[in-house]
Amino acid sequence: MNPTEPKWLEWAKRLQSIAQNGLTFVHNPFDEERYQAIRQIAAEMLSEGSNAGLEKVLDLLSREVGYATPKVDTRGAVFRDDAMLLVKELSDNGWTLPGGWADPYESPREAVVREVFEESGYETRALKLLAVFDRSKHPHWPPYPYHIYKLFILCELTGGSPKVSRETGAVGFFREDEIPELSVARITRDQVRRLFEHHHNPHLPTDFD
Repeated sequence: MNPTEPKWLEWAKRLQSIAQNGLTFVHNPFDEERYQAIRQIAAEMLSEGSNAGLEKVLDLLSREVGYATPKVDTRGAVFRDDAMLLVKELSDNGWTLPGGWADPYESPREAVVREVFEESGYETRALKLLAVFDRSKHPHWPPYPYHIYKLFILCELTGGSPKVSRETGAVGFFREDEIPELSVARITRDQVRRLFEHHHNPHLPTDFD
């Protein structure tokens, strides 16, 4: 698997960003047509590369309005007795750190605590930002049509009990040599390994790329 996104995907997302930003500030109807055409090209590239229907892709891109910025995915790294909390995603049956999109008007701390509770049933307190990763620079699969920053945040277990959600089918703690098959769309083994390094060495600085 290619450790980074394929070039066609990078080009398509860059074209989409140009089109979205242009449509946000455009005043000339002729320029608006040009930006719409650029978005159409981006949609055709994404449709061809992913085997998704063109209308579906174009509708997805058209919903993105305003100045284009990366989306933020928060993930909670929760440890107990040298074991990491993981949840099993119903969408692909892979395991991952509990987490998801940060909502507007929600701090990263609030987002990750909410996500951990919703997906695992455990109550936590966010302690430290361990890593900020650009999803496109890591071997996640499948690729997404968005540019995404992934925030991995160390969380202290404070209460609660294991409980599945509408997105998760199982909850468990796993030691580093027991990690099950992962949901690679959300977490990679190298990222899990690095989070364990942070757990064993709390003085490591925050990672970013």
